[in-house]
Amino acid sequence: MSQDREPLYIQIQNYFKDLIITRKLVEDDKIPTEKDLMDQFEVSRITVVNALAELAKDGWIYRIPGRGSFIKGIPETHIATSTIIETPVPNRATYRAKIGLVFPFIGDYFAIRLLHGITEMLEASKYSVVVMFTYNSKEMEKEVIRELKNSVDGLIIFPVDAEVYNEEIIALKMQNYPFVLIDRHLPGVETNVVSSDSVQASILAVDHLWSLGHRNIAICSDSPLMTVSVEERIQGYNEALKQKGALINPALILTDFHVNASQGSVNTLFTTSSENHTILNQDHPLYRFIKNRMATAYIALNCALGVHILTIAKQVGLRVPEDISIVTFDNPSPLLDEFSLLTHIDQSEQEIGREAARLLLQVIDNKGKQPSYKKIDLQPSLVIRKTTGQLN
Repeated sequence: MSQDREPLYIQIQNYFKDLIITRKLVEDDKIPTEKDLMDQFEVSRITVVNALAELAKDGWIYRIPGRGSFIKGIPETHIATSTIIETPVPNRATYRAKIGLVFPFIGDYFAIRLLHGITEMLEASKYSVVVMFTYNSKEMEKEVIRELKNSVDGLIIFPVDAEVYNEEIIALKMQNYPFVLIDRHLPGVETNVVSSDSVQASILAVDHLWSLGHRNIAICSDSPLMTVSVEERIQGYNEALKQKGALINPALILTDFHVNASQGSVNTLFTTSSENHTILNQDHPLYRFIKNRMATAYIALNCALGVHILTIAKQVGLRVPEDISIVTFDNPSPLLDEFSLLTHIDQSEQEIGREAARLLLQVIDNKGKQPSYKKIDLQPSLVIRKTTGQLN
């Protein structure tokens, strides 16, 4: 059935389900008022009430009288029926041996390249691949690991953003279960992990911008939590400035904001008009920071944020790189035209995927033996393109 023929209250339900599944709305985010939803979808109040009631009944949202409706998360019933993708490796007649991949979601080309590297390495092996998504929920990550570990021979885990360890990952270690972490490690806990050297990556970015004459260099993260990789990148930023005898300006370390593309949120950087044009929220702290030219250069800790910064600069009339320079982590898609011109840190994510799969195969082969853990840090590289230039 086409969306146009679906009842309006179901269209509203699906709209919010999509935002929750893609993590554009996360736990405890407040959703728009009934009046706002009536205006947005051009429907009656009873239609909105019915849609919200069904979402609450099914466990997607919760409602507080007098305060409104809030995101609860993805119900377990939905997890059980919609998060498994089984990908057989080509040219094999049977697939009894399996490796499980646990990923937050496929939200950018970083994750796509990781998956490409993993499957490329496993193609010639006896293993097929089972992929399960956690949608960056620690609780879902626990459930996924518990469900997968008894049906596969080993796990490759891309951990969710979280302030504390996932107990299920610690349990895997205690049980000597074969697994490898990618992109981030657990401080103080020895495990097999493959990642890019985040400290060195930030040093490369700062060194490049410093050589171009920039002294007011901001580093930006829109992660709602201070993950290990974010901490290490900020550590590298601080180390690079210290090596140059520069004072650390805390005002240039921008982490106290969140970029949320959902409509109606107080944290929204972008909102969408009825004509589907993108409009910037000028009250957002990042918008104000860039407009007031508080820095001459920006290091964005992910490519989506780098694109946001570039977009804001253009909207406030700043030229890139004549007025400000931008370095972003990770390479945006070459299909994104102007955004493919971003100077960026290449973290070799495809190689991270290959190394993680290679290491896991070794761990599985050595199962039953005394474990010896490896932490593989691949060296990042700086790719200079069109968004960095000499300070005028």
